[in-house]
Amino acid sequence: MAAPTARPGADVSRKLDAIILHKSSAPLFELLLLGILAGVYIGFGAVAATTVLAYGDPSDAVTKFLAASAFCVGLVLVVIPGSELFTGNILMTAGIAGRKVGVGRVLRNWVVVYCGNFLGALMLSAIVYASGLTDPAGPVGQMAAKIATSKIALPVGQALARGVLCNMLVCLAVIIVIASKTTTGKVVGLYFPIMVFVLSGFEHSIANMYFLPAGLLARGALWGEFWSMFHNLVPVTIGNIAGGMLVVLLHPARAKALTRRFSQVPPAGA
Repeated sequence: MAAPTARPGADVSRKLDAIILHKSSAPLFELLLLGILAGVYIGFGAVAATTVLAYGDPSDAVTKFLAASAFCVGLVLVVIPGSELFTGNILMTAGIAGRKVGVGRVLRNWVVVYCGNFLGALMLSAIVYASGLTDPAGPVGQMAAKIATSKIALPVGQALARGVLCNMLVCLAVIIVIASKTTTGKVVGLYFPIMVFVLSGFEHSIANMYFLPAGLLARGALWGEFWSMFHNLVPVTIGNIAGGMLVVLLHPARAKALTRRFSQVPPAGA
């Protein structure tokens, strides 16, 4: 009889709790380094998606589907070799709900990993630009500029809502990865929710940490318009946090635990 390839729900919860405990106590340098790697990995997926869009019709459904599929390589690189991704780490709120970790430990992880993700994505955008692949005269550079322009122009309310929808899918993809016991299962399992969020036009803060500087570099406007990126990044990040927390809150057991958690005095060291 073949061994099961997926964990039952209770085992997924226990595995998630163990992961949260590790993330909450990991050394700061380790979190920063793994955060930089995740920013680079997600950036690779963004490079692939931009390239597909540049050589196809961006309004065509098939081109959009292929770009969304190409982007998935970024999440594969994050979860298989292993790194620290801010959007997935929003699931650490489950540890707060279950009184496994304190709020301070979760915020410590989020801040360090977010900064690491930004550094990694920014470094990759600079290297890709230096390689000539996003030259302003070329199709990839022109597409990168268009993507950045459209994201910066996105109204705050829309950016927030798209961030919520995006990270609901990303966190569900992380749960599927935890549930699977095989590499094939993890890759196939994460593909569908990630493909759907990119295809649908939802907003992922870490992906945008590549898309925005890459496009501004292609326009020769990175330093002159650097702060304009945060017109997108701030609401999208808030939306991503809310979306990930919704995944936790809508799970009945976690919701009950969270209610109990905040109806009592926080544990020492929180």
